[in-house]
Amino acid sequence: MSRRRRILLVAAATLVVAAGSLTAYAQRRWWGNTPVDAPIDPPPAYDGRFTFARLKFTTGPGGYYYGGLPAWAHGYIPIREGSRAETNFTKILNGITNMNPHLDGTRVVDVGEPDLFKYPVVYATEPGYMVLNDKEVLALRAYLKKGGFIIFDDFRAYDWQNFEATMQRVLPGERLIQLDISHPIFHSFFDIPTLDFVQAYDRGGPAAFYGMSENNDPRKPLQIIANYNNDVSQYWEWSDTGFAPIDLSNEAYKLGVNYVIYSMTH
Repeated sequence: MSRRRRILLVAAATLVVAAGSLTAYAQRRWWGNTPVDAPIDPPPAYDGRFTFARLKFTTGPGGYYYGGLPAWAHGYIPIREGSRAETNFTKILNGITNMNPHLDGTRVVDVGEPDLFKYPVVYATEPGYMVLNDKEVLALRAYLKKGGFIIFDDFRAYDWQNFEATMQRVLPGERLIQLDISHPIFHSFFDIPTLDFVQAYDRGGPAAFYGMSENNDPRKPLQIIANYNNDVSQYWEWSDTGFAPIDLSNEAYKLGVNYVIYSMTH
């Protein structure tokens, strides 16, 4: 074997090792289960204007899989690309409605915090990893019974069992019902023509949308909307990167706007 060929083979092997090391580092950085801190920014002063509120809860086993972040913080702290999901969303909400939402910050509110009742709409990510103690169950039940509305997002097939069990504790006897395109929530601002929503990435099954109504009465307003096998806010997070197709990002924003408008008018 010539000296030049030996040098090329050694160089190629070095590149393979380096690439493998980088891949392993990336996997540890983005998909590790070692918990990391999720610093919370100060919220805007409460003045009655619409503020995007994110629900903070205890993360169950396995929920730190995404960069070590607690489940509630996925999208709040981008770790690969994009911007904070709700920051992008409130800009859209401000641009197309007269709600005049706060653009100077968002709110992270703990599920057991009395301030939860100041926010008529809250968003929760990865509810399949949500763990509530008895006191928090009662607090969330009171919030929903008094007219609060929760948007659940970013969970998939294997998350359903815990999510359903948790919601049965929060609202005993009420059922999660799959919604179809005829429901008013899909026509409260934008007229959404189909629920064949293209997922941001493979979620293990087709996207589906579930809701709960008081006493299981479909004539009554929804108390929650659940984007199952879905991650609508991933498009919000990526929408300013050039990574997500514009038309799909627009559809994700339309759903979010409709959820907020529905919850504020029903």
